[in-house]
Amino acid sequence: MNYYNLIKGDIGKIKFCFIWITFVYFSDFNMNKLDSTKFPYIERDISWLEFNYRVLQEARDPSNPLMERLKFIAIFSSNRDEFYRVRVAHHRNIIRLGKKEQKALDFDSNQIMKEILKVVNKQQIELNHTFLNEIIPELKRYGINILRRLDLNEVQIEFIEDYFRDNMLPYVQPVLLVEDRVRPFLNNSALYLAIHMQLEGVANSGDQYAIVKIPSDHLPRFIEIPPGVQGQRDIIFIDDIVRHSISWLFPGYNIHDTYSIKLTRDAELYIDDEYSGDLATKIRASLNKRSVGPAARLVYDSNMPLKFRNYLKGVFELENIDLFPEGRYHNKKDFFSFPDLGIKDIVAQKMEAVRYKKLEEDSTYWDEIKSRDHLLYFPYNSYDPVIKLFELAARDPDVTHIKLIQYRVAEDSKIMEYLIEAAENGTQVSVFIEIKARFDEEANLRWGEKLARAGIKVHYSLPGIKVHSKLALIRRIEDDKPNFYSYLGTGNFNEDTANLYTDFGLFTADVRYTKDVMKVFNYIETGKKPASAFNHLLVGQFNLRSGLEELIRYEINEAQHNRPAKIFIKMNSLQDKAMIDLLYHASQQGVKIKMIIRGICSLVPGVSGVSENIKGISIVDRYLEHARVFIFHNGGNEKVFLSSADWMERNLSYRVETAFPIFNPELKSEIHRLMMIQWEDNMKARTLKYKHVNEYVKNDGDFPNRSQVESYYFIKRREELSMPIED
Repeated sequence: MNYYNLIKGDIGKIKFCFIWITFVYFSDFNMNKLDSTKFPYIERDISWLEFNYRVLQEARDPSNPLMERLKFIAIFSSNRDEFYRVRVAHHRNIIRLGKKEQKALDFDSNQIMKEILKVVNKQQIELNHTFLNEIIPELKRYGINILRRLDLNEVQIEFIEDYFRDNMLPYVQPVLLVEDRVRPFLNNSALYLAIHMQLEGVANSGDQYAIVKIPSDHLPRFIEIPPGVQGQRDIIFIDDIVRHSISWLFPGYNIHDTYSIKLTRDAELYIDDEYSGDLATKIRASLNKRSVGPAARLVYDSNMPLKFRNYLKGVFELENIDLFPEGRYHNKKDFFSFPDLGIKDIVAQKMEAVRYKKLEEDSTYWDEIKSRDHLLYFPYNSYDPVIKLFELAARDPDVTHIKLIQYRVAEDSKIMEYLIEAAENGTQVSVFIEIKARFDEEANLRWGEKLARAGIKVHYSLPGIKVHSKLALIRRIEDDKPNFYSYLGTGNFNEDTANLYTDFGLFTADVRYTKDVMKVFNYIETGKKPASAFNHLLVGQFNLRSGLEELIRYEINEAQHNRPAKIFIKMNSLQDKAMIDLLYHASQQGVKIKMIIRGICSLVPGVSGVSENIKGISIVDRYLEHARVFIFHNGGNEKVFLSSADWMERNLSYRVETAFPIFNPELKSEIHRLMMIQWEDNMKARTLKYKHVNEYVKNDGDFPNRSQVESYYFIKRREELSMPIED
């Protein structure tokens, strides 16, 4: 059916776009005929906000080093900005449709937005309290003072005035606002001061308003100034330096007050790639639209008077729902760049990545992979063996082909540079680059162009789907015969995030993997479906959803015959309604299910008659939990899969994802052990419940277990002692 032809003139193409996206994301495909009318679900956006609250909890946790707490404030703020640019913008666009079009959807964006605003307002109050009443006093305890302009002495005032003249003056952009005539464009997420003033010496001149851009995109947000007290460290927001200097920018005016504001814009590109040709060209042309997209929200200082707020609402053509109060300082994501003050006690103890010695020697590297599968767990293991894989392949005259899927590329990627070197050395290199990776489109296109100039065959996104698999394939001539080596992972080929995200990576020459991996590359490079089925890998667009359903149904059958039946899943997000219904059904039949879900979880554990056999936790800690792990009891012959895929509609139905089994018994046992370490976390784990209380898992008298620390030492002990793996 051609859905595009069904939608004409009445609502227009843009309305169709919103309806189609919504249909794709929320339709119940393959529902397996389960009666789900009484099944409980948590709306995905509300669940995501509860995940972000867990991030805020880490900012509040006094057991975390102070710089870590600031980092979590930055993560919380960055996450919420993206949420508004993507999810809130989506709902706002739905609301702007007519009632007739909204009735075609199976959800109510108006109601969802009310709930979102309720939760967000509550979290904002807690964020402000955390920063003002917990973080700032703790900074003071270490002799670090965040000062406002009214706190400064004469020496400090002279310093910031000189700093403004010497460094900031070229970047500030004062604009006098004239309603209905002067509507300045606000850059996405940029910081501004909104100024309330009156003409000097003119009676009854009336209120005048202006805005000034804070140049935090050109200069550091935090400036260390001469200390007021010997031995102290005094820091000021760049915002307050601008505040102090406002009168210089508006001579002839009396400045009554200044208030910080920020506008975030819709980040969706709205590219109808189902009906297009050159998708790369379209995305390249559309990227600039993101920075000028419609407003998603205006953040303002909660102390701003109503009259001023309404004036700004009129100037920027906003609605009440677009207005969001915050504190004095916005963009707390800038705390990522809070100055390193060299105070040892406020930073996290470094956990030096464990070297994996078996894949260090050039002369034995390929032989090691041929002899057995090797599994690394990042960032506890060093990422160097992955980089070395491409370095050796680039310089090995016996390597004839290298293939790789790239989703998010590091800014300075050694892997990409080695691929370029390989092409220069005559190796045939093929790279698939997913250019629909949100917020990384520009970087991916830039790398694609660079690779193409080096003679590498670059393939871009497939129409209608994303390629999210993490795969590499290397062909090497050995004894006059081609041998294949593959890398299968749960995380991107990205040296930066490999130090921050927990992910598994498998090095293998096992033909059970390499034959299937070859089929994946043939499909994404040619667009032609494989002539034969995948034998071992579960691959999105083919057998991923059906394969997972089959594994769950096997456990259901085992439970129905009073045999042990267990499922353990770990992922970022669980939202797919069909899969949730199947898990509910499994629970009703007696299957014991354990879940570790970092982010969105629309399933409600522990509901009598529905999910009493399902338990769930979420772990938020120093590293971002990113690995996907699926373990099925399978009648005692346990099946263990690692995967790139979350259980969301988009991942299971509209992406090329990969789930790969672990064949090696030792590696299966290792994964099982690591998952049990996480399941027993009683320091950073929260219990998943219906009421979103985010309670920490209680110690109950057991030894403290912080799973990320214990996982590190588990990996470290295994490498140092070469200890055998035990269940």
